[in-house]
Amino acid sequence: MDLTDPTRAITPTLDGPVLVVLARTGRRPLTVGEIAREVSRGSEIGVRRAVARLVDQGIVTATQMGRNVVHELNRDHIAAPVADVLASLRNELWRRLRETLASWELKPVYACVFGSATRHDGGTNSDIDLMVVHPLLPGDEHIPNRDKSILGLFETLAMALALQPSQLATLSNKQNWSAQVDELRAKVQRWTGNPLQVVDVSIWQWADLAKSDPSLFGEVSRDAVTVAGQTMSFAPRVNGL
Repeated sequence: MDLTDPTRAITPTLDGPVLVVLARTGRRPLTVGEIAREVSRGSEIGVRRAVARLVDQGIVTATQMGRNVVHELNRDHIAAPVADVLASLRNELWRRLRETLASWELKPVYACVFGSATRHDGGTNSDIDLMVVHPLLPGDEHIPNRDKSILGLFETLAMALALQPSQLATLSNKQNWSAQVDELRAKVQRWTGNPLQVVDVSIWQWADLAKSDPSLFGEVSRDAVTVAGQTMSFAPRVNGL
């Protein structure tokens, strides 16, 4: 799937991006120039031709308003729901990720998509980047006891999970966690055609991310869409949809 313009999975023409723009603007009529500024690809000439095709099909209406001709999605058209589907393809991916992660037996403390998938600048060969934060698993490195601030954050997390800190590692099963992550990789490949790149970190690593990997911290902080859990006080700032 082209992460810049997911409508390419359905149609290579500019009809898809034009319908997406008109579906998202609701009842606000737009000129061809305004549509061209909003579409994910294509020239104004190409957009003009696409709009004309869609007007001929009746799914887009053209109305003279003063000196301009403005356009709207014809919501009464039997194909209008397809425009809404095209406009929500990216959100459908977020929905499926949230649904799948919520069904895991061992749930992530937090998970977010970041990178090209959320910046809308990836292509058909781009990875979909997902960070998942797991509870303590056997073999996870612990933050030294002298780091009181991290320990305090861990206690907060344990309270949020209604668990004692000592219980987390024993309740977590590393094999099951790895199997869940592998299954999700396969699912995302089927959903989109794109490989899923998983950044799998422990709660300790997540708490210390700004210090240990400032580049990754900056990218997640800037681009992330949350798909599991809630933003913790120690986590990077993340955005919604």
